[in-house]
Amino acid sequence: MLAFDDNRIVGDLFGQFDQNLALVEQRLGIEAVARGNQVTIKGPHDACETARTALESLYHRLKKGDEIQPGDVEGALRMAQASEGQLSLPTLEKDGRLALAQVSTRKRTVVARTPAQDAYIRAMDRVDLVFGLGPAGTGKTFLAVAYAATLLERGDVARLILSRPAVEAGERLGFLPGDMREKIDPYLRPLYDALYEMMAPEKVERGLTSGMIEVAPLAFMRGRTLSNAVVILDEAQNTTSMQMKMFLTRLGENSKMVVTGDPSQVDLPPGQVSGLREAVSVLEGVEGVATVRFSDADVVRHELVARIVRAYDQTSRDALAEREERRGQPAAGATRPSAQDKS
Repeated sequence: MLAFDDNRIVGDLFGQFDQNLALVEQRLGIEAVARGNQVTIKGPHDACETARTALESLYHRLKKGDEIQPGDVEGALRMAQASEGQLSLPTLEKDGRLALAQVSTRKRTVVARTPAQDAYIRAMDRVDLVFGLGPAGTGKTFLAVAYAATLLERGDVARLILSRPAVEAGERLGFLPGDMREKIDPYLRPLYDALYEMMAPEKVERGLTSGMIEVAPLAFMRGRTLSNAVVILDEAQNTTSMQMKMFLTRLGENSKMVVTGDPSQVDLPPGQVSGLREAVSVLEGVEGVATVRFSDADVVRHELVARIVRAYDQTSRDALAEREERRGQPAAGATRPSAQDKS
């Protein structure tokens, strides 16, 4: 049985009509019955311990003044289930309570919802160059922008620079109407969406006007030194080897770089090597560089997105296995040489 001493926030913890407890029950296969400020948990021991850790973590957040949504409940459950594997990171406090990594601005606080997100936020704090690799919906771009907005708002850096290769539609920037920002805006919309979630719209607009927030097309970054800034390169799987090396060598003093992308979604011409894949391989083990890999288990959008990602991944694995199997078989119409032929 769990008892919570602050009756004012117990309702928020359990959720309207106990919907948060219902979610815990559904995900863990347990029974959670609330009476007043207490909840009785019945089921397998490990599942009950996971529920206890998750509920205590959420209660601690509510006591600090945070709000929690169903997605936060999902995140707390994921982190509680993975806590044993996270002991190498400062994820557990001495009393066993989850201490989830988070980023905060005046507008919003974002808390890690998966072990990979937890490691990602901590990596951005720890080193100056972070690669975030994984499928759509894992939060790699959103968290990078949220972290950058935090540093910008605190005054730790003077600029936020957003970049993304514009190759998805096969169009060149010069063929699009408008000034440079208007040309690149369609490609950077996911970065803007995250920025507006973390900062007031008027602050974002002022930043874009003053140059504190800068849109920098990848093709025009050669020769620059990016100092006192957070630089984000999104969709980096679509960079060439030359572009990636050029981008990484722009890093200046008191700056951080975050490079995000999905190596399985390369839109480069056939035969062209992805600069992201090459950079991750070349820089493995280099001091000051961290690589965090996300998987379908880290998808935090609609739960259907995770199933979609898994289905596509399975199809890719099946196709690869089929190709490998064909390579190991003789061509159609051919016959294997007999032992007599070999002699």
